[in-house]
Amino acid sequence: MGALTDKLDLTALRAQFPVLGREINGQPLAYLDSGASAQKPEAVLRALDEYNRFGHANVHRGAHTLAAEATEAYEGARARIATHLGDGAGGAGGSGGAGEVIFTANFTDAANLVAQAWGRANLGPGDRILLTEMEHHSNLVPWHMVAEATGAVLDWVGIDETGRLSEEDLAAGLAREPKLVTVTHISNVLGTINPIAEITRRAHEAGALVFVDGAQAAPKMALDMGELGVDFYAFTGHKLYGPTGVGVLWGRRELLAAMGPYRGGGSMIRKVSRERITWADPPARFEAGTPPIAEAVGLGAAVEWLEGAGIEAIAAHEKELTAYALGRLGEVPGLRLFGPAEAEGRAGILSFEIEGIHPHDVAEILNRHGVAVRAGHHCAQVLMQRLGVTATTRASLAAYNTSAEIDRLIEGLADARRIFAL
Repeated sequence: MGALTDKLDLTALRAQFPVLGREINGQPLAYLDSGASAQKPEAVLRALDEYNRFGHANVHRGAHTLAAEATEAYEGARARIATHLGDGAGGAGGSGGAGEVIFTANFTDAANLVAQAWGRANLGPGDRILLTEMEHHSNLVPWHMVAEATGAVLDWVGIDETGRLSEEDLAAGLAREPKLVTVTHISNVLGTINPIAEITRRAHEAGALVFVDGAQAAPKMALDMGELGVDFYAFTGHKLYGPTGVGVLWGRRELLAAMGPYRGGGSMIRKVSRERITWADPPARFEAGTPPIAEAVGLGAAVEWLEGAGIEAIAAHEKELTAYALGRLGEVPGLRLFGPAEAEGRAGILSFEIEGIHPHDVAEILNRHGVAVRAGHHCAQVLMQRLGVTATTRASLAAYNTSAEIDRLIEGLADARRIFAL
């Protein structure tokens, strides 16, 4: 297979990721686990190192130079991320008009923020929360918890045989007038890309708000909150070539302004007296305590790197590589692939099982070949139940992967079948 795309210098891009120079069990590392956590380029590592070595201080209230520099770096990252999220991301209350961007610990933290701060205040007995069978636990468990606390009801959209959302279930669920629709942009198991703008339009017509899990989508596609029309959108830093310990919740300005705080403490107040506390405006209202300063700076650098590398070129590269991988996986006897069978409408997240071999055994044998994949239920047990399996092996692609690494994956699978005499 030749060059995947003329727009992406893959050799130069890979050179920016030091970890790709490692050997595992005497083989060059083929990292096919970016759906769990992506590797970091030099630009992110450098930003983290420079901040920690030369610029660390607490933010917002210090009167000295380091505090001012740290605040500028932290709020500068917020402003960059707001710009990255398109014309729809920008509002009062944050540096650079980024008051709709809240830093969280990760996607899970963002989902819990919305569930607790919005859900508890706006959901009551019998109110419906419409979610899908393909949700990650981080976008499922918080809604279970808030439903139990408020008396709200969980309603479900199933998947069809191709791994896409059931149109019949979606239409029926919206007809029952939910107060919230929550849906993943890209399934972390199936790779299915859901039509968020269309789902949002229909949800709004039904009177529902929309919260989207963008953890898998943010590293793979350009995002514009105005075009998507969503009410809340969240993602995590470590899947977007950035650090762990930081994520982003984007919310519509008027919704955030109407929400009470999720956590109490320093930084999220306007005034505290013995009798009364008033809250700061968003985003500070939702960032209690010392925030993940270094991590936010690193995430800002990751977004800058992604834009510099060219997210359109990365998307084209991943799409072509996904098509190649689908073709090669189809050559493996006894392999069952989950999700859409073609690259159109799906991302480079490839979950499969091989008849006669447990997914964990597949992953262990691949590791002998230096190929890193993930095995398990992928925090999606409802989906596993729908698929009729307890676990799958998952290879997930990123900007730095190559067709040669897909070939090594196939070679490793052939070895697994040989070891199990299949």
